[in-house]
Amino acid sequence: MAKENPQISQISQIDFSSASSAPYAVKFLRKRVNLSGVGLLVGVFVVWETAVRLTDTPAYLFPAPTAVFSYLFSHLADLLLAGGVTLLEAVAGLVLGTAVGLALAVLITFWQQLEQGVMSLAILIKSTPIIAIAPILTIWLGFGPAPKVIVTALLTFFPVLINALTGFRSVDGALLDWLRSLNATPQEIFLQARWPGARPYLFAALRVVGPLALIGAVVAEWMGASSGLGRAMWLAYTNLNMPALFAAVFILTGLSTAVYQSIVWLEKQFLFWE
Repeated sequence: MAKENPQISQISQIDFSSASSAPYAVKFLRKRVNLSGVGLLVGVFVVWETAVRLTDTPAYLFPAPTAVFSYLFSHLADLLLAGGVTLLEAVAGLVLGTAVGLALAVLITFWQQLEQGVMSLAILIKSTPIIAIAPILTIWLGFGPAPKVIVTALLTFFPVLINALTGFRSVDGALLDWLRSLNATPQEIFLQARWPGARPYLFAALRVVGPLALIGAVVAEWMGASSGLGRAMWLAYTNLNMPALFAAVFILTGLSTAVYQSIVWLEKQFLFWE
């Protein structure tokens, strides 16, 4: 009769119950992290409220959280409507900026002689202050959504261009040599190697420019708009209505968080193996 391998017997004696409990431990840690974040936020509001009441600071200088939330809940419908306008402008600008940045990165990948000219123009646009471009676009295109979409696109296309170009060029050289040995065309190499390799870089750029798109839309609305969070902030600023201004900022923060989490969710769907 053959003897039992001692190593196999040791493996069979391993207690796998601890491995099965690992997901529960991870969930528990995540709950603790979430609770600690909520506790920190509540602590900030408590300190804020206490400091304002102890120093008797006027509401037109620095309102208490209770005053901000009171205004927020009493004007929630108006603020959400303004936030919806800003969100649509930001998403449209983000889509346009992403499409332009991605298209330029593809052109440079196929025709490298275009890189110097394209990058010079992109850096010129990137280095121009948006605060200077927004009023010009408002004068040219009016107070509608077009200037806000263009400003947002100008603000977001450059990170997408740089990250996409980096991703297209980060493909393993051995993989490129293997595809070329199979007589693959440049288009086939792009679809089979460069595009899959660039997707993590592209989503990394989107996580950065997603919340940035909302800021660009608000800045453009501040320069001139008939609706949106930027206009609500401008009206609150001119009337020294600080609770209204802070309430609009809270709505903007919530929208930025929602956009960021949506991009993270999309990344998990498209890059589920990461």
